[in-house]
Amino acid sequence: MRMATTFGLFSRFLAGTVSLWVMAVNADERRPTEWELKSPRPEIGVAGKLGPEGELMLISSDREGLNGYWESIYPVSGGEWLEFSALRRCEKVKHPRRSCVVRIEWYGENGEAVESPHPINPAYFGSDKDRARPEFPRDKGFAVDDWILVSDRYLVPDQAVTAVVQLHLRWASGGMAEWKEISFAPSEALAERKVKLAAVHTRLNQTDRTSQGNREALAPLIAKAAAEGADLIVLPELLTCRGVGSDFVELAEAIPGPSTDYFGGLAKQHDCYIVAGLVERDGPLAYNVAVLIGPFGEVVGKYRKVTLPREEIAKGIAPGDEYPVFQTRFGTVGMMICYDVFFPEVARNLAMKGAEVIALPIWGGNPRLAAARCAENGIYLVTSTYTDHEANWMKTAIWDREGDWLTYAQEWDSVVVHEVDLNKPTFWGGLGDFQARIAREAPVHIDE
Repeated sequence: MRMATTFGLFSRFLAGTVSLWVMAVNADERRPTEWELKSPRPEIGVAGKLGPEGELMLISSDREGLNGYWESIYPVSGGEWLEFSALRRCEKVKHPRRSCVVRIEWYGENGEAVESPHPINPAYFGSDKDRARPEFPRDKGFAVDDWILVSDRYLVPDQAVTAVVQLHLRWASGGMAEWKEISFAPSEALAERKVKLAAVHTRLNQTDRTSQGNREALAPLIAKAAAEGADLIVLPELLTCRGVGSDFVELAEAIPGPSTDYFGGLAKQHDCYIVAGLVERDGPLAYNVAVLIGPFGEVVGKYRKVTLPREEIAKGIAPGDEYPVFQTRFGTVGMMICYDVFFPEVARNLAMKGAEVIALPIWGGNPRLAAARCAENGIYLVTSTYTDHEANWMKTAIWDREGDWLTYAQEWDSVVVHEVDLNKPTFWGGLGDFQARIAREAPVHIDE
């Protein structure tokens, strides 16, 4: 259900602020709400006005550090589901994700804080309860004429009677943001979006030590994971090289090529996605790659390892320089490879582009870093490693958004499979839905 919003044709100026009356008309006949121009401090405020078609506009002067917003109060009922939705457009704003933000806060009958309806992990907070923290609806892609849809669904806290909605323009000297089609209307509960993630744990220690032998050795493990309903199966790094030879470039192949053809056949047979760690030959260059193969046997995409260790540099491997993510039938997938996990930039770039799950073929590595990549980005991680499962080092595992193992391999030539719900937010005490906050509060980069 979507609320049709029409704007009044008048504004009033009071004490240096502007208030605009907005008539909200929808099926549940919510009362009109008033939009008022505010700022954290008067000396850093921005200008506001009504656009020609009723848009709520925010305009910053050339001064640095200005911060202002339109604010309105909506009536809500505890226990109901609401969907916030708005279209946003901006000009001369370097970092819209951080400067053009929607913030929603929940309050009780007397303006008091209320308890969150979502449990938190008591291991970190000492309790499974916390007060409701501000919400930050996410950007959902481009609409017409550079308007961006900003939208999310929320379960209203039981004690809440009002939601304070703020539309921000901050830290964008000389910039402008405008908002239209603002809706905060009843909706269906957020549906589950479950996916079974899987990883293969093997040494590839079979008798036939050839690239084809390695591929064939993985077939029964892929079949085993598929039999457990796996939607995504992650294979190890450099799988055509393990035990075959140390000259990775000699074993490089085109993509598409023999390995993607082979695993494509298995992906089609088992109706699943497969991530394979390979060596790609592209003209005179060779890359350490992870390839995502789809359930029709097609190459969905590839990632070329960006951070190379000294050993791969010495062998003449070239680094990649892109962070692609790929849409699958269950969600958005990113890939990184082994040494990438030692650096926060790779996972962060993938997460900022929308990756919900990151596949990590990895020879071996520090599990603390894998945990950090999960926690700092709010992503699920799937690791497939050659490391001995009895060692205190990287595991073949499925990791949750907090950096904990959901399951991990405990014997060779086995698979791990775990189901997760990509639509179920993870809440932290004192932080709320940190995953939704990352884009709004993370540092910006020069090339962003």
